[in-house]
Amino acid sequence: MDIKITPKKLHGTVTVPPSKSVAHRMIIAAALADGVSTISNLYPSVDILATMDCMRALGAEIDFHGDTAVIEGIKNIPDKAVLDCHESGSTLRFLIPVACSLGVKSEFLGSAKLPQRPITPFTDEFPKHGITFDFSNAPSGCTLPCSVSGKLTAGRFEIDGGLSSQFITGLMFALPLLDGDSEIVLTSHLNSKPYIDITLGVLRDFGCVVKEMESGYFIKGNQHLKPFSGNVEGDYSQAAFFRVANSLGSELEILGLNENSLQGDRKITEICDNFDKSGGAPFELDCSDIPDLVPVLTVLASFCKGTSRLTNISRLRFKECDRLSVTAECLNAMGGKVTVHEDSLEIEGVNELRGGVIEGHSDHRIPMSMAVAATRSSSPLIIRGAECVKKSFPNYFDVYKQLGGEVEVL
Repeated sequence: MDIKITPKKLHGTVTVPPSKSVAHRMIIAAALADGVSTISNLYPSVDILATMDCMRALGAEIDFHGDTAVIEGIKNIPDKAVLDCHESGSTLRFLIPVACSLGVKSEFLGSAKLPQRPITPFTDEFPKHGITFDFSNAPSGCTLPCSVSGKLTAGRFEIDGGLSSQFITGLMFALPLLDGDSEIVLTSHLNSKPYIDITLGVLRDFGCVVKEMESGYFIKGNQHLKPFSGNVEGDYSQAAFFRVANSLGSELEILGLNENSLQGDRKITEICDNFDKSGGAPFELDCSDIPDLVPVLTVLASFCKGTSRLTNISRLRFKECDRLSVTAECLNAMGGKVTVHEDSLEIEGVNELRGGVIEGHSDHRIPMSMAVAATRSSSPLIIRGAECVKKSFPNYFDVYKQLGGEVEVL
């Protein structure tokens, strides 16, 4: 789907979708619990539906209607399963350890860029704990499709914390289910720790204990997750698009957020407040804990009065696209001044952006961010491949139109 956005400020009230990060974790925990859980305020994005389908394949019963899922935890573990993760890195990296802990011979599938995203921490460590990986059907340079077989054994898992916190979260779901105690030993600084905090919070809700240590985490084995019912809180990652739009002149009331949330992306409120109070002063941010905010923060920085820098973001090259290069490419095509470095972006503020034609690059955060930039552009913007927003926010452009944005499907 190609769309044309005619520049207009946004006005009105928007309720942000529920947190995808929290929803993934609650669905998995409920599927592993001994009993029935009810999860409300779920949003049927492609990633969340992928996690639901994968947990069904592993034996959970999930009845999803409206925004509520009733989940009966796994009773009968299948011998084999096919787990199609579509484009969801969270689904893949959370569920490889889970499938291995259950002893299910599983074939993992993926689409778009997911087969090219690394799973090295698992392939390095899991063979020491009884797991065999088979990549014989994967194209050169890809990790999917892959098959895993064997049953994961407890013990010491040495994990690089710098690649993605998703690997640690996956282990935190799997290791409590094993017969013995385990330890996750971090071999480098842990990036995106707020995502681990979300995981720990969800596990606590489901009665599972993980102990944080100086070197990593200690997980006692033979734990049984208990059923839990609750709502998924609003997503600060999605709220960020509307909050930045406000800083660029829109007038939106943003509803549905938990002010005490563990989400790292809650920092968008502080960042935008500082921008507003300073009149657009440039900023430098270490984004190691808030990587998903980088595209829309680059939009915000493009309107600063000076040069801003976003640092510690090299791993964004391994998302749905190379987010560093693509974010710079799109904004520069619109008249921005963004320079890509190995581990950072440098953004020189401009007086205005113009329109033009850009590609969505199959990355949901790119069209959503550029639509925010279009509210301050001097001429229309065409976004090719804008349908990729379905990954996390399928009706984003419907909401954008309801708030006064002018969107035409070409």
